[in-house]
Amino acid sequence: MKLVVALTGASGQIYGVKALEILKDKDVETHLVISNSAKITMEVEGYDFERIKSLATHFYEENDLTAPISSGSFKHDGMLIAPCSIKTASSIAYGITDNLISRAADVCLKEGRKLILLIRETPLHYGHLKTLTRLAKIGATIMPPIPTFYTKPKSIDEIVSHTILRALEIFGVDVDYPRWRGARF
Repeated sequence: MKLVVALTGASGQIYGVKALEILKDKDVETHLVISNSAKITMEVEGYDFERIKSLATHFYEENDLTAPISSGSFKHDGMLIAPCSIKTASSIAYGITDNLISRAADVCLKEGRKLILLIRETPLHYGHLKTLTRLAKIGATIMPPIPTFYTKPKSIDEIVSHTILRALEIFGVDVDYPRWRGARF
């Protein structure tokens, strides 16, 4: 299995990092793009850029439009953008492919591949909602990282892991996580 993973400048770099850690353990080939804004956010949130790069099989710079993932002829199983900023979501929704992240996402949509966006913005105004609706209409999966509490999480890692495992399952990665089993009173 091959997945494209992108981290954009929104807060919540932990989601992309967790995805890369899990995928590395699952021996999934990963193609990573980190936006320039994400590099700044990583520093603020306490992440080591070089360590995050080392979690991926392949790494590309945001402005490398010659990378394999910029073409529909490069076969892969989909793309996860975690976290996904509203700026990136807007670029994808309106076909502005001026960097590798928006271009690779556009390729996913035109080729009918899975594209999951972990949108990190709140509250959402009408313009945001229109953008997200447009994305859903053209084939993207919008998955805000909203925690589940029926699992009774005891740590931030459990909350983040649950969201990422659910996203990776959509791509077909074999994962296990606490699932809803019905209410028991």
